[in-house]
Amino acid sequence: MRWSEALPNLDLTVTADDGTPLAGTLTVPTGPGPHPTVLLLHGSGPLDRDGNTRRLPLNLGPPLADALAAEGIATLRYDRRGASATPGTWQATGFTHNRCDAAAALRALTAHPAVRSDALGVLGHSEGALHALSLAADHDVRAVVLLAGYAGLGEDALRWQARSLVRRLPAPVRLLRRPLGALGNRVLTRLADTRTDVARVAGFPVNARWMREMLAHDTRDDLVAVKARVLAVTGAKDIQVNPADLHEIARLVPGGAETHLVPDLTHVLRRDPARHTLRSYRRLLREPVDPDLLALVSTWLARELSATAGS
Repeated sequence: MRWSEALPNLDLTVTADDGTPLAGTLTVPTGPGPHPTVLLLHGSGPLDRDGNTRRLPLNLGPPLADALAAEGIATLRYDRRGASATPGTWQATGFTHNRCDAAAALRALTAHPAVRSDALGVLGHSEGALHALSLAADHDVRAVVLLAGYAGLGEDALRWQARSLVRRLPAPVRLLRRPLGALGNRVLTRLADTRTDVARVAGFPVNARWMREMLAHDTRDDLVAVKARVLAVTGAKDIQVNPADLHEIARLVPGGAETHLVPDLTHVLRRDPARHTLRSYRRLLREPVDPDLLALVSTWLARELSATAGS
């Protein structure tokens, strides 16, 4: 039995701005409350509250809830629109929808009797890190953790990701990088010019609204406006986010940020000492989330939020 299964896991439904009920779980540590609390925001796609889809079970929610509860910190995580117990259509859900839903979840936490509203933190992974930054810039958040976040324009980040993935393809496929790059440019231009929620690319439906909003989003605007303490962690073997962006994050955040480039850590938050490609994900996801990462994040948040709560 996981420790989180023995903890109080409270059903908490967040009402989004348009009335959509976002089904979530508030994990509360043992002992008297109210407690410092962290909102957990997952990466891209129709992810459930644990960070899972059927094809990519990241399973980030439970180990983070465990690690934070051990430090006396509660955690809220919720199902994205169209995932698990939350209604909606993922293909029509925009990047700004996800950002507004995160803000609604934060507001729900401030009103909950188990939560210390003066000791709130936000932890985001991948896309979730971008929304965590927005909350830290616009709301009363005391600490923010960015796991695999980036500094810059969404379009530039996506192009870096595409180049990174192509470099790790088999040699015969890499020979096609120029025509593939030209095709990718045409697809991005088309998606950026769409006005519908869904577009078809090579016959498959694509969330065009999410894509064009993400492409135009620049995280640097939020980084310079952050009011919270910042911890930014990226794996040295992250092939989806440029690890060098840690330097830009530290430069832009007022007062600086604590940054960690973790050896062998990948985008899925497991370590891979071997040659790492997208095909490695299936193997890595059979392993637990890196325990050193969990320890780093939980002890940092405990220090920052406990200091706030005690002041």
